Amino acid sequence: MANKEDLSRLRTHFDDYSGKYRTISMRRQDGILEVQLHTDGGPLQWGRLPHAELEEAFLNIGRDRENQVVILTGTGDQFSGPRVADPGANRSYHRHSPEEWAELAWESKGLLNNLLSIEVPMIAAVNGPAVRHPELPVMCDIVLATPEAEFQDSAHFQGGLVPGDGVHVVFSMVMGLNRARYFLMTGQIIKSEEAKSVGLINEIVPADELMNRAREHARRLLRQPAIQRKFARVLVTEQLRRQMQELLPYGLALEALAATG
Repeated sequence: MANKEDLSRLRTHFDDYSGKYRTISMRRQDGILEVQLHTDGGPLQWGRLPHAELEEAFLNIGRDRENQVVILTGTGDQFSGPRVADPGANRSYHRHSPEEWAELAWESKGLLNNLLSIEVPMIAAVNGPAVRHPELPVMCDIVLATPEAEFQDSAHFQGGLVPGDGVHVVFSMVMGLNRARYFLMTGQIIKSEEAKSVGLINEIVPADELMNRAREHARRLLRQPAIQRKFARVLVTEQLRRQMQELLPYGLALEALAATG
């Protein structure tokens, strides 16, 4: 029969993964894990490296039993960028071989499904514009944003691609089908006040108070028993998880098919 040492050896521990990523900084105190996105210490510049690193990081975070609450934030005055300015160049960049698209699709499924597999409450502290993969903070359970924050899906339809790698699932569920279709197909920029009114965020917090407010929520969540926090997170994300399982592979297939043309 396995003893506690055997089981501990098989589990993921903070030191195993917390320092291995170039675009993700992590710190943990009292079970509250803070995940900060960055590029060389500045605002995150989206690309294949953060895409790949977040896919694995979310998996490891979910497997570490010592993580009790997760706070996801960015660096400086921007959550994620840059905004896609040249749709033609973006489309050409994604003109991959079938083998390359298979790898990217595998990674894309893991990116979102691994986030949803984190079975502890997640808080997003959106410190500025989220114009690349804006669905990531929106998928958290509590979403805080600064007055300067804004949301745009700049990399897909507006950027020359089919919006098929999860944004079609998340935004349709969060803000409603008609609003989401308009948002995705026009490249609409939704600023913080409107984002709150349509359900993308929960609170608007001044930038210098944002992380303190996120930590306040985290400490309040920690007052509940661990199993209650776990099962609550599992329950309130189940509908999104089911929709993602059903529609994400289809969306990625159409995105890849259109990009090869």
